[in-house]
Amino acid sequence: MEGDEAAIVTVRLRVENRELTEAEWYIARANDPGMRGPRQPRGPSANLHNPEYLEQHPPPQRVVPRNERVDRATLGRIAESYFDAITSHDRTVALVHEGCGPAENGTPAPGGAFLPPLPRADSASPPPPAAGSRPRDCLAGLENFDLSMVVARRTPLVDEEAQVVLSLGVFIRKPGSRTPRLAFSEWFVIDEAKIRTVYTAMFYPPPGLAVPNWPPYDGDWPLPATIVPEAATTPTQ
Repeated sequence: MEGDEAAIVTVRLRVENRELTEAEWYIARANDPGMRGPRQPRGPSANLHNPEYLEQHPPPQRVVPRNERVDRATLGRIAESYFDAITSHDRTVALVHEGCGPAENGTPAPGGAFLPPLPRADSASPPPPAAGSRPRDCLAGLENFDLSMVVARRTPLVDEEAQVVLSLGVFIRKPGSRTPRLAFSEWFVIDEAKIRTVYTAMFYPPPGLAVPNWPPYDGDWPLPATIVPEAATTPTQ
């Protein structure tokens, strides 16, 4: 809580010798800009901000029985498969359960198997999916997703007991796209060696902001705004 306002946050803390040595925050607030720009007056949150849903469907607090776990290296590869699928626009690459349920800044994707949408008094129930159609899940719309690469990937936390992985990174759009970059933290909840749910705290950084802003800046960090090239123009006759 920030005063009377709820923010959706991923906080990563590092403790060495009983002292905090690092603190990294991914914060989503109700009035932050979204994929299509700023929040409109009297309109809904532009960035999918939905703390009410998240409070009713929080990430699991659990200890998975030993005989149902996969090891640390396998958990990391499962999380990486998700980003490889996004980069290649091929959902068959991802190790996910059918209908894997995402919650982005608290908002669930309709049809996610383990994240039922909350009923609303001012709207009718959604129609059932058409026969043979695929539910809108954590890989919905992948074939036409406006993304060229997932960069600055990090996996700072792998919890073998809970079978949960925290991954951080940045979505870089296709050349010429007007869609802003996306800086994200994603919590993968893994069952039976596949992703079951994904909880995301994310924000859309302005063009001039270098992200990720976390030293040491290895390789191409921080990423400059010019990493997304302008679309080539066709000469006119």
